[in-house]
Amino acid sequence: MKVAIGGPLKVAFRPWVDGLENIPAEGPAILASNHLSFSDSFFLPAVLDRKVTFIAKAEYFTTPGVKGRLTAAFFKGVGQLPVDRSGARGAGEAAVKSGIEVLERGELFGIYPEGTRSPDGRLYRGKPGGLARVALATGAPVIPVAMIDTEKIQPPGKVMPKLMRPGIRIGEPLDFSRYQGMEHDRFVLRALTDEVMYEIMKLSGQEYVDMYATAAKRQIADAAKAEREAEKAAKAALVQAAKEQAAADQAAVDQAAKDQAEKEKTES
Repeated sequence: MKVAIGGPLKVAFRPWVDGLENIPAEGPAILASNHLSFSDSFFLPAVLDRKVTFIAKAEYFTTPGVKGRLTAAFFKGVGQLPVDRSGARGAGEAAVKSGIEVLERGELFGIYPEGTRSPDGRLYRGKPGGLARVALATGAPVIPVAMIDTEKIQPPGKVMPKLMRPGIRIGEPLDFSRYQGMEHDRFVLRALTDEVMYEIMKLSGQEYVDMYATAAKRQIADAAKAEREAEKAAKAALVQAAKEQAAADQAAVDQAAKDQAEKEKTES
């Protein structure tokens, strides 16, 4: 990662970093970041001297074929951990277990509290399960991180990335030892998560939306579907109107021809 990917990324995109001194030289820590782009998991580790382990959906590791094997090898090589998202709580439980294992080894664990990429560049409500439970189970400090402009480098649907400078702001570590032993209290999990999201918001300058990003994505998808259906209905209405107008015009022509024929017959 550091040599094959990190080096070229830093040379090509020249990411700027604030707060690098907040990353401990050793020992466990949780890096809780906003999530704007697929590239977030590569830019952040690229600017750090230490290894950062993120979790990734299991599909990246199980896709068949040559492309699937190459993708799996790539994600394994950069330290990503597969998470099986099957089952009602599969992803959450797997994320917690993976995070605890990484931190118990004294390493850095990266997590996106929003649970998915932001659909529109705004900051969404953090999910209380993974981040809060890992933090309380391990006692590791939580370091808020803000990725800046990474969504502009490769917007959805674009194959070639745009060469521009993304930014990374790293906040001061947050200590949640006051909540130790309260990892089963949902109000504590919510409060801890909200505190981290507030710090990320201050670092990133993003507009905060008090709803989950997954719900926002559904709303956007539903709105897009409704818009497509409305456009389809409008086109169908225009086609029908054109047909009716053509029929009316033809009827008028036929009636005029009939009237002219009757007039000529009468005159003769």
